[in-house]
This record gives sequence, C-alpha cells and structure tokens, in this order.
Amino acid sequence: MRLELKKFGTVLTSRPSGKEAYLAAKAYTLPKDVAEKIEVDFAGVEVLAPSWADEFITPLLADFFGNVTLLPSANASVKATLEIILKK
Repeated sequence: MRLELKKFGTVLTSRPSGKEAYLAAKAYTLPKDVAEKIEVDFAGVEVLAPSWADEFITPLLADFFGNVTLLPSANASVKATLEIILKK
C-alpha cells in the first residue's frame, strides 16, 4: 500500500500531532497484516520536522519491520529529517 503523508497535512511539525497521526493511521489506514509492504510517499509535504517524524515514522518502521519503503523526496526538510531519525 502507498501511504501519502500529505493526508495528515503539508506542514508536519509537532510531536503530539505526529503521535496522533500515527494512532489514527494505525486504526484506520494501515494494514492489519504487518507483513504487508508499505511505501511512504512524501509528495505534497512542505515541511517535515524530526519531532513529527519520530512519532510517526519510527513506530511505523518498528511495527512493520522490513516492510516499509521511504520513497525518495527532493524536499530538503524531508531529506534532513530522515537523516536525523534514521541515525538513531
């Protein structure tokens, strides 16, 4: 499945909204089968902050271990944020 982050907004910045977005996605959008492949699409996202990404992408990667692909983005804030959270 393709998960379009722009559905959660174009400016993704706060830790509480990242956590809320992940819980909503888990309840209504994400597959129940953790073996299903997920592609995370950053198209349309203008700003992605490390705090939001840490609350959304980090648990997504943990819950669907090995089945998540982060699609490439030309957006500088997306690139920088992914470098930060993936170094953990």
